[in-house]
Amino acid sequence: MLNILEQVQAACIDAGVEPNVESISKIIRRLYPATSQNDLVRLIDDVLSSIFGLGPLEELLLLPNLTDILVNRFDDVWIDRGNGLEKTDVQFNSELAAQEFAKRIATRGHRRLDEAQPFVDIQTDGGLRFHAILPPISTAGVAIAIRTPCRNPLTLEDMVASGNLTEDKHRLLNDIVNTQMSFIVSGGTGSGKTTLLAAMLAEVLPTQRIVVIEDSAELSITHPNIVSLQSRLPNSEGAGGVSMTALVRQALRMRPDRIVVGEVRGSEVSDLLLALNTGHKGSATTIHADDAASVPTRIEALGLLAGLPREAIHAQMYSAFDVVIQMEDARNGNRGIAEIARFVRASDGSVTTEPFGSMMSLKKVA
Repeated sequence: MLNILEQVQAACIDAGVEPNVESISKIIRRLYPATSQNDLVRLIDDVLSSIFGLGPLEELLLLPNLTDILVNRFDDVWIDRGNGLEKTDVQFNSELAAQEFAKRIATRGHRRLDEAQPFVDIQTDGGLRFHAILPPISTAGVAIAIRTPCRNPLTLEDMVASGNLTEDKHRLLNDIVNTQMSFIVSGGTGSGKTTLLAAMLAEVLPTQRIVVIEDSAELSITHPNIVSLQSRLPNSEGAGGVSMTALVRQALRMRPDRIVVGEVRGSEVSDLLLALNTGHKGSATTIHADDAASVPTRIEALGLLAGLPREAIHAQMYSAFDVVIQMEDARNGNRGIAEIARFVRASDGSVTTEPFGSMMSLKKVA
């Protein structure tokens, strides 16, 4: 027997109508004429939520400070509200329902999710970053990861008030922005890299033009002079893709004062290093690394994958960036800055980092 969602979808197809609030309401009233008004309203809301929203996950979006919704299988749903992962009581009715939900979200994003294309990575119209992998690639059942956009961007002052930022580091971060040092915010998943980057960029003078490049729009920056660019995956025919590398190159033609790459993770590192060696001081990016000392090695690895020689990577890295801001390890339940370090160059030309002692010690020595 078809469930109510399947009945409504079949009725829309039979009637040749688009599923919307009006058509769905009429179909449900016709299918369930003896149902009370209150129950009809609930049924209509449930179907609309399943078709246009996040189904059983919808209620989680109302939670304060929500950053991620993670589905390990249909009856195993976790969330992150900034203090580590928490298991919820939310679940889908079945594995099939969870898979159909993921396929509907993919279809709304004009992507395929099926046996031939068992994974999808899209951004919804509401700004959610949605990733899903179907079985048997995901062995326990469909795996879903949803990253929610920041609804109320934090300021550096907010971080001080919450105890996640000391007054000394607050002053230092302001000095880094005001003196137009180029910086990297480093850390693990969920450590607050994007939040800190957005808060620092909000302190940039309004007369400076910021061009932001991301593969998924996550940076919510309160600034009056900003242009945001987002990469695009190719369609199912392999056409129409726009890479991060291409966007970094386009940004150079847009008269930026500062270039910001949301996260550097691939070949775009070569174009970013080149761009930052052409005078765009005060630029920034984030990177995944366990500590500040690992950042030069991480950049070197990405540069080698992009085809750059090691000597060129280190020379350009030293000229491009001034400071690494390392975030606390989120797995320990901590939030805030673990370390601020500067880039230093050894006699053989290789680049490392060292902790700062004062604002003056962050400045490079030629």
